[in-house]
Amino acid sequence: MSRTVAIVEDEPAIRDNYAEALRRYGFEVHGFGSRPEAKLAFSLRLPDLVIIDIGLGDEPEGGFELCRELRARSSTLPILFLTARDSDLDVISGLRLGADDYLSKDISLPQLTARVQALFRRMEALRAPAAREQVFALRGLRLEVERMRVVWNGSDVPLTVTEFWMVHALVRHPGHVRSREQLMREAQVVVDDATITSHIKRIRRKFQAIDPTFDEIDTVHGAGYRWRP
Repeated sequence: MSRTVAIVEDEPAIRDNYAEALRRYGFEVHGFGSRPEAKLAFSLRLPDLVIIDIGLGDEPEGGFELCRELRARSSTLPILFLTARDSDLDVISGLRLGADDYLSKDISLPQLTARVQALFRRMEALRAPAAREQVFALRGLRLEVERMRVVWNGSDVPLTVTEFWMVHALVRHPGHVRSREQLMREAQVVVDDATITSHIKRIRRKFQAIDPTFDEIDTVHGAGYRWRP
């Protein structure tokens, strides 16, 4: 039985392009152009994963509201935000809305499908019994690769998929500087330097919410970032 993906996007051309790309990978895809239309369909049956545009028709933040409604119904449903507005990233990535990841609308279709597959892999790994897997442990950190899980001092850090792979890139080689280009390649995103900087700031804030003394990520000016050796 194929997995179902719902795309809530008010621009038909974008919605159709995403749907066609995902169908090529065997997903069953349903498209919706507005929050009320999607809400009605979801009241009957939830999909396996939802991709939501933030601005929906005459609702500039309709996607946020839909995400809240979905998260109230399911704590495990994978939710991926699409945004054309960089200012939205702080709201999304704070995970106050419960989104699992977020992508810019100018993402390539292969990147989109890779991110959807990564979310499904993470959900499957979290549901599966604990098995032998690659684990990085350093001071208070534990990073479980297959489960895409990060723990700091015994508490889960609610990282998005993008943030997880950036932390993974840093932790694999403690003390080694990773350039912004290397972090983008690891996280399968193509963004500008300012957005990478914003990602790192948000990652730090999530660790600091658990441990206010957290200072494991160093900024090496002009070069990139490193996890303390």
